[in-house]
Amino acid sequence: MLRTHTNGELTTAHLDKTVRLSGWVASSRDHGGVTFVDLRDRWGMTQVVFSPAVSAQLHAKSQELRNEFCIGVTGTVKARPQGTTNSKIPTGQIEVQASELVIYSRAKTPPFEIGGDEHLSEEVRLKYRYLDLRRAPMQEAILFRNQVIFAMRRYLQSQNFVEVETPILTKSTPEGARDYLVPSRVNQGEFFALPQSPQIFKQILMVSGFDRYFQMAKCFRDEDLRADRQPEFSQLDLEMSFVTDEDIFAVFEALLKDVFKSCLNIDLVTPFPRFTYKDVMEKYGSDKPDLRFGLELRDVSSVFAATELKIFKETLASGGAIVALQVPQPSVTFSRKDFDDLGLFAKEQGLGGLAYLKVTDAGVDSPLAKFLKPEEIEALKKALPAASKPGDVVFFAADKKRKAHNALGQVRLKLGARLGLIPQGVYHWSWVKDFPLFNWNEDAKRWDSEHHPFTSPHPDDAAKMGVDNGNIRSLSYDLVLNGNELASGSIRIHDPEMQQKVFDIIGLAPEESKLRFGFMLKAFEFGPPPHGGAAIGIDRLLTILLGRESIRDVIAFPKTQKAVCPMTEAPSPVDFKQLRDLGIKIA
Repeated sequence: MLRTHTNGELTTAHLDKTVRLSGWVASSRDHGGVTFVDLRDRWGMTQVVFSPAVSAQLHAKSQELRNEFCIGVTGTVKARPQGTTNSKIPTGQIEVQASELVIYSRAKTPPFEIGGDEHLSEEVRLKYRYLDLRRAPMQEAILFRNQVIFAMRRYLQSQNFVEVETPILTKSTPEGARDYLVPSRVNQGEFFALPQSPQIFKQILMVSGFDRYFQMAKCFRDEDLRADRQPEFSQLDLEMSFVTDEDIFAVFEALLKDVFKSCLNIDLVTPFPRFTYKDVMEKYGSDKPDLRFGLELRDVSSVFAATELKIFKETLASGGAIVALQVPQPSVTFSRKDFDDLGLFAKEQGLGGLAYLKVTDAGVDSPLAKFLKPEEIEALKKALPAASKPGDVVFFAADKKRKAHNALGQVRLKLGARLGLIPQGVYHWSWVKDFPLFNWNEDAKRWDSEHHPFTSPHPDDAAKMGVDNGNIRSLSYDLVLNGNELASGSIRIHDPEMQQKVFDIIGLAPEESKLRFGFMLKAFEFGPPPHGGAAIGIDRLLTILLGRESIRDVIAFPKTQKAVCPMTEAPSPVDFKQLRDLGIKIA
C-alpha cells in the first residue's frame, strides 16, 4: 500500500506513530525556514511539516512542491504546537513530521483554485471536470449520490425486488421524445435506438414472472435541454405485478422514508397527500404544484355571467373561463410598476394581459373598477375570501380554461418567490393522479397519449374510449416534490384488445403497431399479469436534496445545455472509413 491512512483519519490517538500518506498538495507555505504542506485526498486534509532539522535534503526537495502535485509522504504523527490547532478539520490537532517524500507526478498551474470559493463559469468547470471533481462541493455531491443509490438498492433488495439490466441497444419506438439512433454496421441501413426508458422491457419482465423488478437505468432523450434535463440521465425504474396504484405509492413512500432517514436523518411523514389532476390544475394551475405555500386559483366565471366588461364577456361567450388568483394582504405593497411587470410576465405565459383588483378602505382600486357592478364586487368577495379585507389583491386571467390556469399558475409561482412565501429546507411531497389518458394535438389534428400508449384508462371511463376521448382519465400518477415532478408512472394495459383501442385512437394502425411493438404484443398473447410501476429521477432528486441549481452539479460527467462535453469535445466528427463501413454518407 502506498498509504497506511487517509488524510482525514489521523487524530491525537495516533501520536508518535509512523504513517504513510498520499494525496495532492492543496497548499505549500514556508514559515521561518520550515515548509508546511496541506495534503488532500477525498477523505480530508493533513498538515505535513518538512523541517531542515529533520533532513536538510528532504526540506530542499519540499521546496519543489506546487499545488496539485501528487505526492507520497512518510512521517511521524505529532501534536501541533499550542495555538496552531485547527478546529475546523478532524485532523486539526495533529501534524505529520515528514521523513520521506515521493513525488508521484507534477502538475501545471490549475486554471482555477481547487479549494477556492470564487464563482467559476460552468464552461471552465466542465472543460476541466477532472479538476472540478477534486473540489469539495463536487466530491460531496458524488459521494452523496453513491450513498443514496446504495440505500435505494439495499431497501429494494430487502423487499424482494430483483435488479435486472435491460438493453441499451434496442428498437426505436415512439415514446414522446426523439431517439438517439445507432447505425448497425452488420445490418446496413438499419438502426438501434438508445432507450428513452426501459418501459417495454420491464413490462415483458412482468410477463416473464419477475413480479418485483428494479433497475438503476440509464435513459437517453434527444430533446431541448435546460437546468433539470440531460441527454442521458439516470432513474430508479420499478415495476410490480398484481398491484394497484396504492401499492406502488406505498413502496415508493417506504423507500423514500428509508433513504431520507439513512442518508439525511430526516423522518418523512407518510402517506403523502393524494390529489387528482383536475384538482391541482384548478387550484394551482400546474400538474406539479409547489404546495409549500398557499395562493389558490378559483374559477369565478359565474360571478361575471352577466358582465358588461368586454374582454370577460367575449371570453365567456367563446367557452373560456375567468380564473382568479387570491393574494391575501401581501407582505409588500404592490406598486403600479409591480402590476405592470406581472402583466408583462403573464403575456410571456400566453395571456393577453393580467387584470387585477386591490381592496382598499374606500372599496376597490382597479382599472376594471368602473366596469364592475356593485353586485359583482359583492359576489366576488363571497367567492374569494381573500378579496374582502383592505390590502387584499386579486389577479384575473380571461382565456381558454386550461390556458388561463396554466398561465396564472406561473404567476402564482412568481408571486410566491416575490413575497417570500416559499420556505426553504422543507420537503412537501404529493401524489397527483387521474391524468387525462389523451391530449389533443392541435398541430397534427390527432389524439396523443398524455403519458405513454401503455397506460391503462380509468375503469370508470373505459366506456368513453373512442367516444369522448378528451374526458377519459388514466391510471397514471406523478410524485411531486416542492413543485418538481420527481417520479412518474402508471398501471399498464394488460388486455391486448384495450391496447389496440389505444393504438387506434392515437393513429397507430394494426400494421404500424405490429411494426413498432410487435415483440411486446406477441408476448402479451401469453398471459400478461396486471402490472404497473414508476420511475424516479435520481439526478433531479439529488439536485433538490443538495440544494444545487442544476442537475449537472450531481452528475460526474454531464453535457452542457447544447448537449456537448467540453472535456472530451463530444460529439465530434468521425473518420470517413467509419462512415463507409456503416454505409452512411453525411448530407
